[in-house]
Amino acid sequence: MVIVDTSVWIDFFNGKIDKQTDKLNELLINEDLIIGDIILAEILQGFKSDSDFNTAKNVLIELPCYAISSKEIAIKSSENFRFLRKKGFTVRKTVDMLIGTFCIENNIPLLHSDRDFQPMQKHLGLVCI
Repeated sequence: MVIVDTSVWIDFFNGKIDKQTDKLNELLINEDLIIGDIILAEILQGFKSDSDFNTAKNVLIELPCYAISSKEIAIKSSENFRFLRKKGFTVRKTVDMLIGTFCIENNIPLLHSDRDFQPMQKHLGLVCI
């Protein structure tokens, strides 16, 4: 099971070809992908055209969707944020902190192209592929 962050899905739907989108193409064929509710919302809200929105929605709703946040994840996320800040790293987006913490707590690897996840990988044990 792998979660793919919004950063990679956006590049994928925009036709960008790089290491992460190549990996996503591979995962779509060979791996069980899941999506988080927050990631789903972030991706879909970015589409300008109804056609692109509907195409992406039809692809993404086929993936099992998990609720990223809960009271426990929110608290652990704030603890992780504070821990990283004390080490000199400030994660820019609360959503990324929630996603990273969800993945850490559930032992789910994350595919991303967002620098906010790097300190989580280095200091909190986030598994990134």
